[in-house]
Amino acid sequence: MSVEPTSMAGHLRPFKDYKPKHFLWDVSEDGRVATLRLNRPERKNPLTFESYAEMRDLFRDLAYASDVRSVVLTGAGGNFSSGGDVFEIIEPLTHMAMPDLLAFTRMTGDLVKAMKKCPQPIVAAVDGICVGAGAILAMASDIRLATPEAKTAFLFTRVGLAGADMGACGILPRIIGQGRAAELLFTGRTMNAREGEAWGFFNTIHTAEVLEAEAKKLAHSLADGPWFAHTMTKTMLNQEWAMGIDEMIESEAQAQAICMATKDFRRAFEAFAEKRKPTFEGN
Repeated sequence: MSVEPTSMAGHLRPFKDYKPKHFLWDVSEDGRVATLRLNRPERKNPLTFESYAEMRDLFRDLAYASDVRSVVLTGAGGNFSSGGDVFEIIEPLTHMAMPDLLAFTRMTGDLVKAMKKCPQPIVAAVDGICVGAGAILAMASDIRLATPEAKTAFLFTRVGLAGADMGACGILPRIIGQGRAAELLFTGRTMNAREGEAWGFFNTIHTAEVLEAEAKKLAHSLADGPWFAHTMTKTMLNQEWAMGIDEMIESEAQAQAICMATKDFRRAFEAFAEKRKPTFEGN
């Protein structure tokens, strides 16, 4: 099946057989973990106008997935992504008028919004080159794993642009701190994997041989966990940025009360009482 963006908005449906045009999509046998693979390895997986838009629409529509509970985001051929394609995006942008430029930057920002708003936790598996918009995709993911060879750079200033791209000035400081983010966004320099781990950008480092397996293992553990509660955690992690402490605590009180009303909460208690592992069903 080929799922058309927003064609069935508001209706739960499986994404196991979703057929993208501009990247690869694979779903585990149980339907719970999807792998989105950028697949232009000969160019280090650059993005195009079309792949930006298709990913935006997919992440938006995943709110209606009846099967997928977590997503692994990665690249083919030993690299994550080299960012916007120089000849298919950068060069055309130099000829556009302001209305078209603003439409483009809003569209790329909408991809980050969609990644943040989709209920599924996104685990980025980063190997090799991860720069420009590729670094943004990693940044917008919820958890990031990398290889020692990962090279991450927010290199917008190198092409005469601001480091303020697709939410970088707001999101990156919250991950690695204001001073470190400022350095990377002003200079465009490369952050190596060990530095990224020490700064909290990468959660763990793995060899290239096991990176994707480790990412999928983590994604499966999340998918097999309290699915509904995980969606609430992701929502609150993003929503509370703009709240004061009183609003944070009240919002979490409401969120946790909602989770306590689910059958999963009861299932966890019963499993504990019976000394067995709980089986969560997301309701």
